Amino acid sequence: MAGGRPTIVLASGSPRRRELLERLGLPFVAAPPAVAEELLAGEAPRAAARRLAALKAAAATGEWVVAADTVVELDGRALGKPRDREENRAFLEALSGRLHLVHTGLTVRGPAGEKSLVSTAGVRFRELAPWEIEAYAASGEGLDKAGGYGIQEKGMMLVAAIEGDFFTVMGLPVAALWESLAGLGYPLAEVWRA
Repeated sequence: MAGGRPTIVLASGSPRRRELLERLGLPFVAAPPAVAEELLAGEAPRAAARRLAALKAAAATGEWVVAADTVVELDGRALGKPRDREENRAFLEALSGRLHLVHTGLTVRGPAGEKSLVSTAGVRFRELAPWEIEAYAASGEGLDKAGGYGIQEKGMMLVAAIEGDFFTVMGLPVAALWESLAGLGYPLAEVWRA
């Protein structure tokens, strides 16, 4: 506990999620659970994001737990983390000039209970030149990210518009997290005093 603020277990290895909790001033420890992140046969991308976040939360131990999982959807199918540069290139070609959905499932658990939700944002890519697709895929930046790109890094140049919450696309819907913590009784007023 840090100054009246209980330590949160972040059930994720994502550096982006860690950065966002740091920005909020929430004390936390990152403890990525060992869970299989595969989608189930026939599973809708939005449902998968919710299920995977809940699965990560269930595998974590601690009084306060935050877990999230992001799934990118294009034409009703999920684009996970690309296996290699070739698949990353294929993802970027498919997303070029088009609108896709980013679903981030969030599960927050505290002594008073648990809240699970999914936040969805629409992201429109600009029309990408072949050399841009090749250069971004070759950078390796998108290999550990759902959909094969990161909006907070060089991938920001891929995006023409966002409909919805930017932080959902980054991997952690911050406003929904804050409201969930408040609803479960986390002492958020102490965060402002810190």
